[in-house]
Amino acid sequence: MPGEKIPPRAGASFGVGSLPHRDLDDAVDFAWRASSIPTIPSLPRRSPAEAMVAQALVGIQGVSAGQYAGISVDIAALDPDAPVETDLGADAFGAFSAFLSSVAARGVGATPLVKWQFIGPVTLGVALGRAGLAPDVAHRLALNAVRARICSLRAHVAAAFPVATQIVVLDEPSLGTALEHGSGLRGEDVVDLVSGALAAVPAPHMAGLHCCSRLDWGAMLATGATLLSVPVPTSSDPEAMSEMLLAAARISDHLDQGGRIAWGAVRTDGPVPSTPERPWKQLMESMCQLVRAGVDPRMLRRCSVVTPACGLAAHSEPLAERVMSHVRAVGDRVAQQATASRLTLGS
Repeated sequence: MPGEKIPPRAGASFGVGSLPHRDLDDAVDFAWRASSIPTIPSLPRRSPAEAMVAQALVGIQGVSAGQYAGISVDIAALDPDAPVETDLGADAFGAFSAFLSSVAARGVGATPLVKWQFIGPVTLGVALGRAGLAPDVAHRLALNAVRARICSLRAHVAAAFPVATQIVVLDEPSLGTALEHGSGLRGEDVVDLVSGALAAVPAPHMAGLHCCSRLDWGAMLATGATLLSVPVPTSSDPEAMSEMLLAAARISDHLDQGGRIAWGAVRTDGPVPSTPERPWKQLMESMCQLVRAGVDPRMLRRCSVVTPACGLAAHSEPLAERVMSHVRAVGDRVAQQATASRLTLGS
């Protein structure tokens, strides 16, 4: 029905965004077949303009990407509240544009779900602050730019996928560090910034939040994101596991209210395993720990989807293939578990 939210099924898979490809056609083909939910990619190795921060700067009055991932600011031209234009013909949106252009040729405009992501206002604001802007100006500018970009890109995606539920995920790798020190932000400021950007994703679309650095479950849950995209905590990182379990009651509330967790089951910050067995067992360990902490096992299985832990731009194309193969395999097992009566470790 028009306007009805189509949530991802248990064990569905999607990518985190960046891919290692330099060829647009190869990247688009990979994005269509790599996961059960197609993910619009970015290709920072094809062009530095597609890097997360550089892409966000396009169209911001008085700010531009400099050399070596730097940011140039023209204070005289800067206006934090000026409209931010999105030109899909810009090099920064090469992969985004190519993916949307492929829809008509493939005849897949009726795809029920499509996922894409964009830098969040906290991470963009931190980058602008490092370029010399005062924290209040940097984060005001960042929120305005992110909201404008989300609205524009959402409209472009809707034109290509008129019936699809869009899963729009804010990428916030600086969320944890911003909560700790140096950003000029209080905890409630961080939550307000993210919430303000997520508000640009109206129903029936799904607003998500991705963080692959140090997690603050409380802050992430407080933003109101429908989907939380996080690396799977493992027993080798007891602090991460402990922080997740401390939030178990709030995670239960999140799932009860229709929320989803996208588990970054396949790590991307080290050697990629040759089989999906270890990622599967680590995910089951974390889920079982949540069940022991009081989270309903059936709800947890039903509301879990699977992704890589982070983007794949730092890997080779063959390794990206392997990562996504493991992601699909783990997702298939989660889907099978969702029909089972018990959640068992290592099954």
